[in-house]
Amino acid sequence: MLYAALTLWLLVIVFCAWGVHRIWSGLVKPRVVNTILLPGTLVAQLGHVLGLLVTGNPVRNTALMGDDEKGDPKSDTPERQRIPIIGPIIVGMLPLVACTVGLFVSARFWGGSVLGGLTGGSSIEVPRALPTTLAEFWELLHGSIDVMERLLAAIIHSDLPNWPTALFLYLAVCLTVRMAPFEGNQRGSIGAIMLASIVIAIVSSLTSSARELVLWSWPILSFAVGMLLFLLLLSLFVSGVIGLVRILAHKE
Repeated sequence: MLYAALTLWLLVIVFCAWGVHRIWSGLVKPRVVNTILLPGTLVAQLGHVLGLLVTGNPVRNTALMGDDEKGDPKSDTPERQRIPIIGPIIVGMLPLVACTVGLFVSARFWGGSVLGGLTGGSSIEVPRALPTTLAEFWELLHGSIDVMERLLAAIIHSDLPNWPTALFLYLAVCLTVRMAPFEGNQRGSIGAIMLASIVIAIVSSLTSSARELVLWSWPILSFAVGMLLFLLLLSLFVSGVIGLVRILAHKE
């Protein structure tokens, strides 16, 4: 059940990041959004390019920001890759891995104030098992809300005026939102999550090191889930308020 839960939360991360980016791009100019997320774009783009190189594909038309109004990162993903099936999965997986590593490094160096508030008392963690009953399903949703609540409380009580904390929160937003799949490789990203969970489960049956690695990385996973769920809810609320104001202004 641990690896099924891992698959679920990785999918939640990808789809929430995708949703947050789409909502932000609808509220303000996409080029402004992509400019703000530039550090996360750089990390994700490096992972994408590395995936292309590892799978033997050429790297063409690569840019952190395009010249059009959207300003989306550019990197052509070949329709026919040299390694069928596995190639798109690797290309889709490495940007997610790169952003995860970047989040861990930024937390290690600048996230002490926020993470200290999360580890004190009750820790922040999403459930490690999938629900099998209706009651467990509602408990799963309640647990997700608890993660967001504890994350927000830790941020509020952290040393926000200090630049390391502000830098960590900014990088955390950039890196988590940029976990959204690149255009043209959405299927590869989803397939990468499925394959990675299966491989980890198989390796864990042979050695306990893989399971220990998953448990060790669970707090970072939970942090990313909590951050993206909070950003998604906040973005939906702001989008709803702006939409309501526009409707009322139009009626007047």
